[in-house]
Amino acid sequence: MSRNERRPPAQQQRQLEPQRKTCVACEQPMWVAYHTERTILTLQGLCQIRLVVRRCRNQQCSRYQQPYRPEEEGRWALPHGECGLDVIALIGTLRYREHRSVPEIHQELKERGVQVCERTVEHAMHRYEELVTVHLQRRERLHQQMEKQGRALLAIDGLQPDVGHEVLWVIREVLSGEIVLARALLSSAHKDLAGLLTEAKELLAVPVSGIISDGQQSIRKAVVSVFPSIPHQLCHFHYLREAAKPIYEADRHAKKELKKKVRGIRAIERSLEEEGGEGGEGGEGGQEAPVVRDYCLAVRSALTDDGHPPLSAPGLTLHERLTQISASIDRVAEKRGFPFSLSDCNDC
Repeated sequence: MSRNERRPPAQQQRQLEPQRKTCVACEQPMWVAYHTERTILTLQGLCQIRLVVRRCRNQQCSRYQQPYRPEEEGRWALPHGECGLDVIALIGTLRYREHRSVPEIHQELKERGVQVCERTVEHAMHRYEELVTVHLQRRERLHQQMEKQGRALLAIDGLQPDVGHEVLWVIREVLSGEIVLARALLSSAHKDLAGLLTEAKELLAVPVSGIISDGQQSIRKAVVSVFPSIPHQLCHFHYLREAAKPIYEADRHAKKELKKKVRGIRAIERSLEEEGGEGGEGGEGGQEAPVVRDYCLAVRSALTDDGHPPLSAPGLTLHERLTQISASIDRVAEKRGFPFSLSDCNDC
């Protein structure tokens, strides 16, 4: 049966950008061509992903005007799919490990808070079967694609629905976006992963020029054993997230302290409303009231802007905006002949 409920709004938002800024063929800069959005259903809920797509503008390049999408997109979902790989892995585990029926899998997903219809469960089962058996099918098409490229960049990642269950390991070719190999393994030891990388190496039949993965120790050992002389790059997303943790905590504390210094904005707005109700908008005080309200609105707007950490720190953004507001008020005070400056007031 189809879904008879309206899809809820996405609880998470992510923006993905290509890690590579130059063309893989001519090494010329790739310009941002357009932005696109995808809504992915994960075990943590709906996630709206905004993708930055680049293109090579060199007319002599073999990849001229071909879109280059973010590398990290492949770890979220399959092309044109709405179910995340973690959901597909869980459905496959429930079906082929625990031998559950489609209605039982559908009920299990509902209990986990994943709102899907039974038809989507069936589609996800088919995708799981395709991922597990993709290394046995369409090898000729994969070989033709790799021969045109002349090289391959591999990305490897594993998805585990629950602790103790099988891990679905997926090896993807970054330049073409093709899934080279996918297999569910009970163990994530480096010997098992080395076997997967060796099989992927034989399937490609072209030189592998680079590997992309997270910092898991077993993956590092497997890459060294299979591709000892190939550059192994850690995923920028994982690296930046871990490196930014102490900076984020310090910035969050700074923003908290800055908020303490600008408390009482709402009280000022209430006093302006009371004065406006009693004396109207006439006179000198009535002319200044709209300006004061604008300053209060600017402060509240600065307080509610969380930025986009870690690249746009909320604390630094708040400090910059409050500094601009303070400088503006100081200029107004100087023009009107006030004997003090806002920067001299410790309570503001």
